[in-house]
Amino acid sequence: MHSFDAAKEAFPGELGRFLDQTDGVARSEQLFDLLSAFALQYECPWVAYSSHSADQILKSRRAPSLMSYPDEWQEHYVRTGYDSIDPIIKRSRKELGAFRWSEVYNGVSTTEAERRFFDEAATFGLKSGISVPLHGPGGGFSIMSFARPSCRELQNQTITYLQVAALHFHLRLARIVNSRCIQKAPNLSLREQECLLWAARGKSSWDIGVILGISENTVNFHMKKVLRKLDVTSRTVAAIKAATLGIIEL
Repeated sequence: MHSFDAAKEAFPGELGRFLDQTDGVARSEQLFDLLSAFALQYECPWVAYSSHSADQILKSRRAPSLMSYPDEWQEHYVRTGYDSIDPIIKRSRKELGAFRWSEVYNGVSTTEAERRFFDEAATFGLKSGISVPLHGPGGGFSIMSFARPSCRELQNQTITYLQVAALHFHLRLARIVNSRCIQKAPNLSLREQECLLWAARGKSSWDIGVILGISENTVNFHMKKVLRKLDVTSRTVAAIKAATLGIIEL
C-alpha cells in the first residue's frame, strides 16, 4: 500500500480529505490553496513554503506565490535583512522533524537578535507557529511553516497532522515540477537566466534591477518571459524547474 494511502486510513477526517483533494492537482498554487484551507481548520491562517540550497544556508528563497504571511511582515523581513539571521532556517538545517517556534525562542543557543526576530513577527500577528524541515538530496531543503495569531501552542497531534500534510505537499509539488521537466529545456537568454537566479535567491524585482543595473520594469519583463517559456506561474517553481533542466545552478 502506498504510504499516503496508509496515512488516509491512519488519519481520517480533515487530513484524509486533504490527501484526497490533492490527488490529480497539477498546479502549485491550487495545491497551496488546499494546504492553506487545511491549516486554517487548526487556526493557522498563515502558511509559508520556501526552498534553500546547501551552499546558501542562510539565504531564504522566498516564494510570494507560496506564502500567505501578511504583506507587511514580508516587506519588513526583506527590508530588515532577516534572511541572513532567520532562526527558523538555521534550526531547519539540522532538524528532521517539526518544531515549535517557542522551542527555538527559548533555546540556550538562540541569540538576542534571533529572539527579536520572533518578537517583531508577533507584532505583525505571527504570535506562534511551527516549522517542518523537508530535506532532500544534495543537502538542499525546504521549510513549511504554519503560523497563528494566538500564543496558544498547537497540540502534539495537530503538529503530526500538519507535518504529514507538509510532506505530502512537498512531494506533490516535486511531482508537478518533474512532470513539466520532461519537455525539452527552453532557451533562456543570459539576462533572463540572471534575473531568474537572483529571484531564486529571494531578491525582489527592484533588488535585481539594482544588482544588474536595469529598471524594475525591465526585470519584470524578463521574468514574465521566463515564466512563459518554462510554462509556470511561480518564480519558485520556475527556479526549481530551470535547475532541474540544467539551465541555472542554484
